[in-house]
Amino acid sequence: MSKVLRASAIMAAGTMVSRVTGFVRTAVLAAAIGTYALGDAYNVAYTIPLILFDLLIGGVLSSVVVPMIIRRQKADPDGGRAYEQRLMTLGTVALVVVAAVAVALAGPLIGLYSTGWDARRTEVAVTLARYILPMIAFFGIGAIAGAILNTHDRYAAPMWAPVLNNIVMICVAVVYYVVAGEAGSEIATVTDADLFLLGVGTTAGIVAQCLVLVAALRRVGFRFRPRFGLRDAGLGEMGRTAVWTFAYVGISQLGFLITTRLATGAGEQVPGAGNSAYSYAYQFFQLPYGIIAVSVITAMLPRMTRAVNDGRLDTVGEEFASGVRLVSVLLVPAGLLLMVLGPAVTVLIFSWGNMTVDSAVYIGNVLQVFGLALVPFSVFQLLLRVFYAFGDTRTPVLLAAGNVAVNAALSTAAYFLLPARYIVMGLALAFTVAYVTGTAVAWVMASRRVHGLGGRAVAAGLSRMYLAALPAAAVALGVLWLTQELTALNALSAAVMLAAGGGVGMVLYLAIAHRMRIPEVSSIVGMVAGRVGR
Repeated sequence: MSKVLRASAIMAAGTMVSRVTGFVRTAVLAAAIGTYALGDAYNVAYTIPLILFDLLIGGVLSSVVVPMIIRRQKADPDGGRAYEQRLMTLGTVALVVVAAVAVALAGPLIGLYSTGWDARRTEVAVTLARYILPMIAFFGIGAIAGAILNTHDRYAAPMWAPVLNNIVMICVAVVYYVVAGEAGSEIATVTDADLFLLGVGTTAGIVAQCLVLVAALRRVGFRFRPRFGLRDAGLGEMGRTAVWTFAYVGISQLGFLITTRLATGAGEQVPGAGNSAYSYAYQFFQLPYGIIAVSVITAMLPRMTRAVNDGRLDTVGEEFASGVRLVSVLLVPAGLLLMVLGPAVTVLIFSWGNMTVDSAVYIGNVLQVFGLALVPFSVFQLLLRVFYAFGDTRTPVLLAAGNVAVNAALSTAAYFLLPARYIVMGLALAFTVAYVTGTAVAWVMASRRVHGLGGRAVAAGLSRMYLAALPAAAVALGVLWLTQELTALNALSAAVMLAAGGGVGMVLYLAIAHRMRIPEVSSIVGMVAGRVGR
């Protein structure tokens, strides 16, 4: 666990800075464009290239490419260097072609992810998409570079590079707000020049992120040399393995498409309670997952892959169980605190510029529901890496299909049965139930594969973590009640709630967990104490 903890700590530091600057980026952007018509148009336009990237290469990187690079590094006389160069060459060509085709099809793509939009909103969204869609190429090239770096156990650059992207986007959003002012949040008055600044500025941030990752490759001895030898690229093996990954991503994105269309439909009924609210709440939900779980997952996959290749199944189970406990030790209190303090978080971040306190509170209500999903969602992602370590991309497809079926059914029910204002909260609840169910099924299947995942020990550990976290949640709830009794909810009172409720609550949790001798907390406390004592 100590090696994973150290590697995770390096990544978590970069990810934390990345997510914090991402907080600022999201807040400044929301202040500039709001959560009404223009906000929805931008969020849909921004989401499409991320979806296309996931469909075409994102899922393949983690499930197929990383294990294949590791095998080639071990088997090839040159340590896999030529294979890495072919991968980068073919990936770059393919991504540029995809980006160009996506720009040409911007109109149909926007139509696919929107519901009931008038001509003006569709026109603005398409214009933004044409400026933003080229980032597919740069995002993908950077991701390939990050995957190669991870196989060399270099995790810092992939975790720190997004910080530059956030800084660029913060600057763009500030300039946009200064130039456009209040008119910049109104879709009827936004100008072509405003849209150019917003769209091209968004892509510029991804370009900067890509350049940092490509430059970092030189430190591990990678020298880009175009190689087009398809026969030696292992495309046949990759294709056979990746076909299931494409199916997995396609099914997942089908679920996302359904959610997006339902959320945009809800926004048409109640302005401000639509796709932007769901999108912003989901981004904040991803903060603790990105800082804590992604770091552990990234460090675990190469280690589990090597253990599988060496036939050490017991090590795979130990790595997984250790990873779950290490992830959960901070996600358990984070999830409970989000359920209590969600509106305080979003009011502090979003109640500025062209945003209102009511809009910020609504995003916080959605975030509270997402808090329920934090632990099961993260454990589900860890379980998928068990299958990927075996080169099995078929089982995750079956799990994804089950998740999407449950999520789509519950989301559709929420859309038609709930009052319009509560639809997006219902979508978040559907997401939660889907991942709770999916995690239970995935655990049984993965446990059979490795002959045990230490379920009893993990369950006992999680139970102790929740017991230690309950007093922290109670403190946060008490601070929330007292603050609301004394003053109205605004940015200042929200800051007090977070500092007193969240800060004191987390310290209390760590103290109780340390006294309960939860080993993961003791390891974290010991590592921090050792750093401070130097």
